[in-house]
Amino acid sequence: MQLVDHHCHLDFPSFAEDRDAVVARARAAGIVAMVSISTRLAGFKALLETIAPYDDVYCSVGTHPHYADEELHEPLSRIVEASRHPKVVAIGEAGLDYHYDNAPREAQEQGFRRHIAAARETGLPLVIHSRDADEDTARILEEEMAKGPFKFVLHCFTGGRALAERGLALGGYVSFSGVLTFKNSHELRAIAADVPSERLLVETDAPYLAPVPKRGKRNEPAFVVHTAQCLAELRGMDLQSLAALTTRNFFALYDKAPRSESSADDVR
Repeated sequence: MQLVDHHCHLDFPSFAEDRDAVVARARAAGIVAMVSISTRLAGFKALLETIAPYDDVYCSVGTHPHYADEELHEPLSRIVEASRHPKVVAIGEAGLDYHYDNAPREAQEQGFRRHIAAARETGLPLVIHSRDADEDTARILEEEMAKGPFKFVLHCFTGGRALAERGLALGGYVSFSGVLTFKNSHELRAIAADVPSERLLVETDAPYLAPVPKRGKRNEPAFVVHTAQCLAELRGMDLQSLAALTTRNFFALYDKAPRSESSADDVR
């Protein structure tokens, strides 16, 4: 069995003391690739330095909506130029977060559209953060897709069915985290059961949102197995088949990520 954790934050301080062990545990659990997601352009150099020792860990480049107003001065060219690094396989995470509203909504939208432009120009997938902002997220995606195509994934999906359906209609992918395993996530599980197989992904968002039975602990990439198991059961699949499906989907969307011979054999 081989899986991918396409969304974690290995550069965060909570991994500083045992990062090597975290990566080793992920590999032992069958995780063949990890993507450590950028949250600030100002921290991009440090992110690259953090993941440099690990051949199977990649990253994105971008600004989280929480910090959108801090980096509006950064030109589109800065993101595009940074994306040329061999380790960068995605743009973002960017989007809208109306739950915390840490940045003004106008700044979040401006940043979101800038990252969409970067995804369109580079051909890399955009990692979208959307929380309590379903209607505006869908509206912006539809408006921007009309200007020209780009690839994207709705990461750590916790939105409603309408957002999932509108995102899928635009060609997007939908990714589920440990939230899927939480006791009260009934509606989310119903949505996850219906996402087309070729648009489905799993992730951790580590160090946050550890899945059952690890809930309450620091999350880490190895724990994506538990979310995958939950998703497999929802869809009437065995874990190995679900793992092969989501790994194949990862390499289809994140097509800059090199595929090892072993992972290629496993997901054919």
